Amino acid sequence: MATPSRTSALPSLMGSTVRRSFSVGKVNLVIATAVSLFWGSLLSLASGTTFTTTVPLLIPLLGTIGAVGPMLVFTNDRTKGVFEYLIAYGVPAHRIFMNVLAAAIAMVSVVDAVTITGIVVVHLVVGYGLPLGFVVAVLAYSLPMSFGSAALLTSAGMYWTSLSSPRQGMNSPLGLLPILGVAPGGLTLILAEAAGPVYGYYVAAAGVVTIVAGALVLLALESRLMPRERLLSPA
Repeated sequence: MATPSRTSALPSLMGSTVRRSFSVGKVNLVIATAVSLFWGSLLSLASGTTFTTTVPLLIPLLGTIGAVGPMLVFTNDRTKGVFEYLIAYGVPAHRIFMNVLAAAIAMVSVVDAVTITGIVVVHLVVGYGLPLGFVVAVLAYSLPMSFGSAALLTSAGMYWTSLSSPRQGMNSPLGLLPILGVAPGGLTLILAEAAGPVYGYYVAAAGVVTIVAGALVLLALESRLMPRERLLSPA
């Protein structure tokens, strides 16, 4: 009988990372969810093209802001030398990276789930039907863009933070991450609205493909860009 490897026998720590991320980032999560739900519900009072096209474009905008908790946990653990202990114990850098990424996806899922549910409920209560185009737009654009943006920005944030000395404020990687998180969805929204109802679909599709492809590239390069040396405390 094969003896299980030491690495496979180690705890994943994913559950702990997710719980800590929700605890540390709960203020950002509540604010992002409330603002997203407010504007989404307000626009859900409209019908026709505005609801079917514009609302799905708005949904991904605040998801990454609500998912800043995992980066707070990552930066804090790296600065305090927690990763040095984990690596010495045998936890691979890949597992730490994926734990933080999973926590970001979980937090974005909460923002999207509450926002989309609220939008649909308000729209139905007002008396409108739920257009098939809205459902397709949410599945084809809103969710992929939300998760792709979270994966892209969290991965880039970990790379950037691991190359930087600890800094505070908006000029730090962590301070700029929420701003960068809004950029993909915001830019796609502006370009899609400018392109009009016909070409806007192509712009939205191109935005999703670009963001998801970028996230997949960073994930594929994770073992090369995030060696264990980058997880050591800079202090």
